[in-house]
Amino acid sequence: MFNAQYFRTYMMLVETGSFTQTARKLDMTQPGVSQHVRKLEEYLGRSLLNRHGRRFSLTDPGRRAYDYAVKLFAEHEHFRHSLDDDSPDSGECRIASPGSVGLMFYPFLLGYQQMHPGLTVNYSFAFNHEIAQDVAAGRYDIGIVTETSKHPDLRFEAWHQEPLCLVVPADFTGTTLGELLALGFVNYNDGNTNASLVLRSNFGSEFRSMSHFPRQGFTNEVGQVLDAVARGLGFTVVSRPVLETSPWQRQVKEMTLDQPVYETLHLVSRTDVELPKRYRQLLESFRQQRLNSLYGYSELPTLETT
Repeated sequence: MFNAQYFRTYMMLVETGSFTQTARKLDMTQPGVSQHVRKLEEYLGRSLLNRHGRRFSLTDPGRRAYDYAVKLFAEHEHFRHSLDDDSPDSGECRIASPGSVGLMFYPFLLGYQQMHPGLTVNYSFAFNHEIAQDVAAGRYDIGIVTETSKHPDLRFEAWHQEPLCLVVPADFTGTTLGELLALGFVNYNDGNTNASLVLRSNFGSEFRSMSHFPRQGFTNEVGQVLDAVARGLGFTVVSRPVLETSPWQRQVKEMTLDQPVYETLHLVSRTDVELPKRYRQLLESFRQQRLNSLYGYSELPTLETT
């Protein structure tokens, strides 16, 4: 019968090279150590040690049994820590977000994982409705979304706000709604919604609808939309992380707005699941970093749950 303790005793024996030291470290008797090794040999049907009086060397099966024991207990420790919901520095993190969030959040998570090797990050880029559905189905533990919805099994929590940026080609000199109208609009999945919010807040009664703007193109990948703007094909409105992580940020510029507009990011999780501490710690670390970067302070707004 398989007995993990036999493997542990054998592994300790190989590492100490002494029956006496093994017995002392494992709080056993020396005959008890010998019995564990003998039982393990009987279980495997192979001799593990070449005995030379009080000394010994490993047979080929003995070396392989030691390598297996090392892997066995390493995996055991990894599994044990993965179940520890109270540990902020270990376990698996299953997270999903739209690309507008993930372009900055995913690199942060990789750096965070380097600082906390006990963590494993599984990250997916998806659309808002897909994220909500997959969290409800248990495929992710938490999602970050820009839109909320009504679902009996889900909890939406306001988490963080990012500025929306009106982005134009670097050589664009216009400042009026008419000049933006002449330039045209480059759209993406949330483009119409974000542009409407910014233009309505900053151009008042002049702005009527995004349908009046010539469409200069569409992409379902927000990370690519500034390529079209950099080429002078039109303007767009994206969240600040998209602009800050874009390889085209030097070929575009952000228009100054009289009325700043923000995109609210929400955390979505199951109502019947309490999130482990590791999620709260990494999410808080990212939000603090962004607040310090954007505003030079870390005071947080009151969060709301829906």
